Formats: sequence, structure tokens, C-alpha cells
Amino acid sequence: MGIDFLKAIIVGFCGSVAIGPIGVLCIQRTINKGRSSGFISGAGAASADTVFAALAVFSLAAIQSLLEHNQAIFYVAGGAIIALIGVKIHFTNPITQLKKPKVGKLKLVEDFASTFFLTLTNPMTIFFLIGLFALVKLDLTTQTHSSSSVAIVLWGVFLGACAWWTLLISIVNKFRKKFRLKQLWMVNKIAGIIIFILGIISIFEGIWTFIYGYPKVL
Repeated sequence: MGIDFLKAIIVGFCGSVAIGPIGVLCIQRTINKGRSSGFISGAGAASADTVFAALAVFSLAAIQSLLEHNQAIFYVAGGAIIALIGVKIHFTNPITQLKKPKVGKLKLVEDFASTFFLTLTNPMTIFFLIGLFALVKLDLTTQTHSSSSVAIVLWGVFLGACAWWTLLISIVNKFRKKFRLKQLWMVNKIAGIIIFILGIISIFEGIWTFIYGYPKVL
């Protein structure tokens, strides 16, 4: 059982490593708003990854069918949300965020919720997690027979994902104070552009999938 827990931690950690729009968003929030905002945002993404892991364990066949028939919708909807967030970040003045004395609980809840739901708009993550489960030789079919074993796997995935976000945010936060106002402004501009482009790519993938029936590999 301990081996399965360690394998699940590896899956959660590796499944979060890719610096996509969520990673850029967490980095931007850490630089502009502080470590708490960055970590809470990462925790939201980790929670969504755990939801995908649970779906993979409990109902892979049904979820796979749903995703295969609605890939275009997920790509376009998720891409549109990502692109809008990118535009918002691009035109946000970081100086106004720095003037805030602290990040309130409501703001932290918003940070968590935004990355949680944004991560859920990319359900293709479930297939990536399934691949990682296979890579570490964690047999999902046997996990469904024991609620305790399922809980151990899901906790492992969540803790592994949180470990990555803690590492990333800690590194970014260490160098946060070295950024000047002009550099913070540029971070916002660049992060917004990157997130916007990733959103447009997702929309393009959705349109391509709708027309040709399969996602285009860029």
C-alpha cells in the first residue's frame, strides 16, 4: 500500500510539472500578490488534478466516451476562458496589486476557485494522468475494489501536485523582491500574452477537432 502511495505522489508531481497557462498564472500571482496567492492558486490546480484522478479510477470508460465526443467544446470553452484571463492580466496594473496591504481570505478563495475551474476546462489532463499511472505501473482496475486504497491513491496525487506547486512558488517567491515596478509591469504584459496565446491555441484545437474529428498536434 505504501508503494502505491509513493507511486501516486510521483504521478501527482509529474502531472503538474508542465508550465502551461496555470503555471504562468501561478507565477504571475506569486510575483504580483505574494506567496500565499501563488500557493493557493496551485492548490486549486492540484485539487482539480485530483478530481481527474478520481474520474480515472472510478469511471474511466464513461468519462473517456464523454471526452471523446465533446473534445471540441472543452477545447474552445477552456481556450476562451484562458484567453480572457490573459487579456485581463496583460492590462492589469501590478502597482495597484502591490499597494494592497495583504491578500484577504476572499481573494484567496477567488484565486483557488479560478485555477480549480480553469484546470477542469482541460479534461485531456485525465489521459495524461492515466498514462502516468501506467508508467509507474499503478493498476487502476484493482483500486476500485477498496475505498481505502482509492483514498490513498488520490491523496498521493494531491500531495504530489502540491509538492510541485510548493517548490515552484517557493523558488519564484525567493526572487520576487528583486523585481522593480517596471519589471513587474513587463511580467504582467508577458504573462498575459503567453496565457492569451495558449488560450487561442486551445480554441484552434477545438475548431480543428470539430472540423476534422481529432485534435491538431502543434
